[in-house]
Amino acid sequence: MKYLVGFSRLIVGVLFIISGFIKLNDPVGFSFKLEEYFSPGVLDIAFLEPYALELALILVVFEVLLGIMLLLGFKVKLTVWSLLVMIVFFTFLTFYSAYFNKVTDCGCFGDAIKLTPWESFTKDIILLVLIIVLFVGMQHLNPLFGDRTKRLVVGVSLMVSVIFAYYVLHHLPAIDFRPYKVGANITEGMSVPEDAPKAVFDYAWTFDVNGEEKVIVTQGDYPTVDGELLGVETTEIVKGYEPPIHDFTIEQDGEDFASALLEEPKLMMVIAYDLRKSNYGAFKEIKETTDKAMKNGYKVIGMSASDSEFTARKKKEFRFGFDFYFTDETTLKTIVRSNPGVLLLEKGTIVQKVHYNDLGDLKF
Repeated sequence: MKYLVGFSRLIVGVLFIISGFIKLNDPVGFSFKLEEYFSPGVLDIAFLEPYALELALILVVFEVLLGIMLLLGFKVKLTVWSLLVMIVFFTFLTFYSAYFNKVTDCGCFGDAIKLTPWESFTKDIILLVLIIVLFVGMQHLNPLFGDRTKRLVVGVSLMVSVIFAYYVLHHLPAIDFRPYKVGANITEGMSVPEDAPKAVFDYAWTFDVNGEEKVIVTQGDYPTVDGELLGVETTEIVKGYEPPIHDFTIEQDGEDFASALLEEPKLMMVIAYDLRKSNYGAFKEIKETTDKAMKNGYKVIGMSASDSEFTARKKKEFRFGFDFYFTDETTLKTIVRSNPGVLLLEKGTIVQKVHYNDLGDLKF
């Protein structure tokens, strides 16, 4: 039992620290995931949506600290009980997501490691078993250091976590795991290799044969049946290749200008996924930055999921010299964790990306 507890302690502690740090690197992204869980279509607790960012910060800092406290053997009973409560809650969420197909990515490891809903649930079941082992064998969780050292390490860890969270909130994630990181080419990210795996579907054909319904399943071929076709249902049984960047459009009046704009040698994107939630205090500097960019030969565009009437009003109010295009809100949230944020591109390649607090760092 002693060795089993030691093994479980190491695995659970390290996984909680890694998982927590990845989400701490991008708390805004994790808050978007919490909003998805809180939405009416999932858990229907929309009253928590305005507090998603605060809850995300508390959860990820607590997750990191629990991993450290477990490894140190600090306040063992509190630590193990907290781990148990947290993993039971997460296991419920991942099962709910997987069974009802509500949230296709739990965000357990942010954008660094993508897990399917059932993979997330399996991971949580394994962690639940390991934490139960820790709960049963709690007496074997011996401290690694004295109380003063443990308190110091936990205190310093809390301080570092808070400082790091403050930094990434007011700038951008320190490590960008998304397909829109600096150096990535958006056009290449949307392409599908010729030898990419193809999706495989089952086709369930329903026929009326002599007054009785008969279902025949094929993988695309129309079955030879002496009867009247009533309908067909398709089910994806093997997932095909999905490019890292998909559903990316830059639309205006129903026309997609993405291909043409991604060929621009000097393009500046001003991204505000929702202009109603944007930090208007940054728009004066956005105006100065975009005017300067246009003088330096840049094509400047705005990208938002807000309606055209509202974007037109904001363009007039802040005297922007560029037009807004429509892009899916989720895509814009993925591109940059800042509202607004700015990107510089050269023929589709992202060369710079900044938070509105760092507009002065742009070089063009």
